[in-house]
Amino acid sequence: MQHHHSVFHQIQRHIPWAIFDRLVDDYKADHRVRRLSSKSQFLALLFGQLAGAVSLREIEAAMSSHQSCLYHVGAKLPARSTLADANAKRPWPLFAGLFANMAQTASRRTRRQMSDAVRIIDATHIRLSSLSAAWLSERKGLWAAKMHLVYDPNADAPMQIALTDQTVGDVTPAKAFEPIPGMTYVFDLAYYDFAWWARLHAEGCRIVTRFKSHTPLRVSRINPVPETGSVLTDRIGMLPERLAWSRQNPMNDPVREVTVRISTGKILRILTNDLDAPAQEIADLYKQRWQIELFFKWAKQNLRIKHFLGTSENAIRIQIFVALIAYILIRMAQATQTEVQRLLTFTRLVRVNIMHRRSICHLKTPPKPPVSDPRQMLLPGLAI
Repeated sequence: MQHHHSVFHQIQRHIPWAIFDRLVDDYKADHRVRRLSSKSQFLALLFGQLAGAVSLREIEAAMSSHQSCLYHVGAKLPARSTLADANAKRPWPLFAGLFANMAQTASRRTRRQMSDAVRIIDATHIRLSSLSAAWLSERKGLWAAKMHLVYDPNADAPMQIALTDQTVGDVTPAKAFEPIPGMTYVFDLAYYDFAWWARLHAEGCRIVTRFKSHTPLRVSRINPVPETGSVLTDRIGMLPERLAWSRQNPMNDPVREVTVRISTGKILRILTNDLDAPAQEIADLYKQRWQIELFFKWAKQNLRIKHFLGTSENAIRIQIFVALIAYILIRMAQATQTEVQRLLTFTRLVRVNIMHRRSICHLKTPPKPPVSDPRQMLLPGLAI
């Protein structure tokens, strides 16, 4: 019988452990640590994400039931209190650095050329309890953090993340993200900032976003559009010269307005600084923005970012980063097999087989029963 490592062990093969060890040294995460190393903490939290555990006690109980197998996957059985202390005190940038490295690797595997490279920027709220009031603001009786995300639709993976209070505007963390020259950035009306657009334009980035209805465009050229299709108009012009009586608009190069009618009948004004691409391509790029909404929905339903294992800012940041790392690992593992195409199905199969010794390429195939009768191991013509 062919030997297989556990499913958990096979998923770990996609983790860049050399990078993780370097980050542990850089942040001195294991300095004066006696019981639970940063690696063991990370593996316990990753196990909880993949196994669907919703509390520290559940992680401890689930790993305890597989205690004989933990050595082979490089993990140690954590005590609930020790894991809670580690989540509260270990530096969260360690896990942020690991996420950033793995996200770039996932993006490089799918990017064929820079023209294919697209980033979608958006944010979503993550509900928290009033126990996190020490670092969060209350709004309408609710406490929440806001997760700002840069998402690669081609790799179907998050690239950059920032976690802020719910009162922080969406465009504020976006300005802190370092733009990549030549990249296409797609975002909605929450990022309506001419100065930021001018910075992306100066970096050689392509912008695809929405025009506000009251923003005028001084038209200098009208491009022809097909008589049939969703594109209604295609115009090139200039934005207003001034934002107010005393401020000059920094976005002073020509822009393009593509007007489209979507399936609901609503008409959208799409803005871009790409004056040459086909109008339908610009419309399709903005339509891709819906993919990040689908990712937010999938993540909230299937990753453990609804029930948090701690209330401190450090513990919540660690859990979110480990959740996104788990998502990237599931995507990488799914790419190594062809049996299961749906991500949700593959995630569920990983969850129920997490510590079973089965090939990750055959999670859907029922395992063969063990051979107990020695005569069954003989060839049919040589049966006793």
